[in-house]
Amino acid sequence: MKNIDDFQLIVDEEIKRQHRNLEPKELYEPIWYTLSNGGKRLRPVLVLMGCQLFSDRIEEAVLPAIGIEMFHNFTLLHDDIMDKAFLRRNRPTVHIKWDVNRAILSGDALAIQSNIFISSCSREVLPEVLNVFLTTALQVCEGQQYDLNFEIKSMVSVDEYMNMIRLKTAVLLAGSLQIGAIIGGAGKDWAQRVYDLGCELGMAFQLQDDLLDTFGDEDVFGKSIGGDILSDKKTFLLIKAYEQASPEQAKVLDDCYSGKCTDPDQKVKEVRKIFMDLGIDQMTRKKVREYLYSALAILEELPVEKERKTELENFTRSLMDRVR
Repeated sequence: MKNIDDFQLIVDEEIKRQHRNLEPKELYEPIWYTLSNGGKRLRPVLVLMGCQLFSDRIEEAVLPAIGIEMFHNFTLLHDDIMDKAFLRRNRPTVHIKWDVNRAILSGDALAIQSNIFISSCSREVLPEVLNVFLTTALQVCEGQQYDLNFEIKSMVSVDEYMNMIRLKTAVLLAGSLQIGAIIGGAGKDWAQRVYDLGCELGMAFQLQDDLLDTFGDEDVFGKSIGGDILSDKKTFLLIKAYEQASPEQAKVLDDCYSGKCTDPDQKVKEVRKIFMDLGIDQMTRKKVREYLYSALAILEELPVEKERKTELENFTRSLMDRVR
């Protein structure tokens, strides 16, 4: 059985092989810049793990896994344009390094490439794989639109927020696992349960990101702490804080999120204090663990040998360790 490090190496090597010396360089140079920008290759690794749950022939899932990684990076590239972001993993974003037109065109090419690579799976499973992929791709766009809508809403509910992160984040992790399972020969019902497992992982993953953005170790997390607070993002933590806040605490939050607090460090400090006083950090940790325990319960159901589940179980438990 292969482990996560093996899968990451397979993905990295295949990306290098597929993107060597492509022309015109003006189109493909930003694509290579994007694909080589680090990261754990989580989504393509999940494709390969999903396949390994049911089959040893993971080579059949490698190109579709690359397709998933291309689609994910396409969404990041266009998200950066919409967000007017200057940095992605501590490097200039594509539209900053080059220009918006090249970023849009390279993003479009990435999206087309993703379909080509996804479609490289066997003809027997192609219709089902394409259906999962295209449905998931549309849902990711829906999630992004909800996220944009939230920027101009005064407040959103927990249910609205959870639906947004399900669409924007969780469904792509779930679809990645399901596509791998389909290629590996899982029947329709078990492939759906693998999808359900991935959804639970995806919800935990995003809530964990919300938590670590405010309470994480900057050196471990890999980016500045408090970014969501400074950009006035309506996260699970903020929504729950408003639900629990006293009138005095709500006023402090209102001041911080209405531009009255102009000192960035002070803004982060005050919001973090309210979150901690209300126990929002522990509440979020508890929610993350609930999703992860649910994922482990589904994994236990799957009718495959225990050794085939090992890497996915290890991955799930590693997420749990991050929020202890």
